[in-house]
Amino acid sequence: MTSALTSSNAGAARLRQLLAERDPILAPGAYDAWSARLVERAGFPAVYMTGFGVSASLAGLPDAGLLTMTEMVDQARRIVDAVSVPVIADADTGYGNPLNVLRTARAYERAGVAAIHLEDQVAPKKCGHTEGKQVIPAEEMVEKIRAARAARRSPDFLVIARTDARAVEGLGAAIERARRYREAGADVLFVEAPQDEEEVEAVARAFPDTPLLFNWAEGGKTPPLGLDRLRALGFRIVIFPISALLAATRAIADVLACIRAEGTPLGAMERLSRFGDFLEWVGFPEVRELERRFGGGPPGDPRVP
Repeated sequence: MTSALTSSNAGAARLRQLLAERDPILAPGAYDAWSARLVERAGFPAVYMTGFGVSASLAGLPDAGLLTMTEMVDQARRIVDAVSVPVIADADTGYGNPLNVLRTARAYERAGVAAIHLEDQVAPKKCGHTEGKQVIPAEEMVEKIRAARAARRSPDFLVIARTDARAVEGLGAAIERARRYREAGADVLFVEAPQDEEEVEAVARAFPDTPLLFNWAEGGKTPPLGLDRLRALGFRIVIFPISALLAATRAIADVLACIRAEGTPLGAMERLSRFGDFLEWVGFPEVRELERRFGGGPPGDPRVP
């Protein structure tokens, strides 16, 4: 079965290696272990654990700060265990003050996560592309970043500082906050929700020597820039937090509508994954091989000593 990245931080070391390479790291969002395996199977070098998606899939709730730290870390552990590529995880506001951030960072790192991003919103936070956000004082966020750095056991574990100040204080203030967060020791900067391409360019110009993360959120406030443009601007990580979630939601809604209207899924069969393909992707061939090696298969199965 898929080998897991453990808390020994193999994933963090690998993510740092990827950051040192030329091409941006493309990290589609996963909301559970299965979606994470599909991201890896598609050939991506990293997985992004989306808080938006985890809130929806785990609790059926919006991304409004309603999940706890332990719920998020438990989901992160499941995702890490399912894949062999680095996992970048949403850690929201750190779930409290700088002392809480110490525990949060340690818990995510023990779960095998390669990087977390912390944001400077007031708790309970809101999705970065919705209205009504508020931000904490920059000084408090600086202490949270310092706490996260102090908590890590491996120097490879990455701390990504996200600021949501664009929506509250304007772009200039958001860039100044990001500068302070970099000085506090953030490894990567994440200026959330710039509202046009000129603002994206301004962020890139402000930090030519600091790794930057771009949030490619369908339907959000940030313009949908192409990869060549993001590469030219120097963004090092591009996350796609809701692509898989939106695709899954539409596909599930469509097949359920078909069953409701027709009484069976016959009308939707051509749009479904083949059952045999699913068995292969989810790992049944590996299970059968393990059964042959170690027992536990149906009577009459050949055994491998």
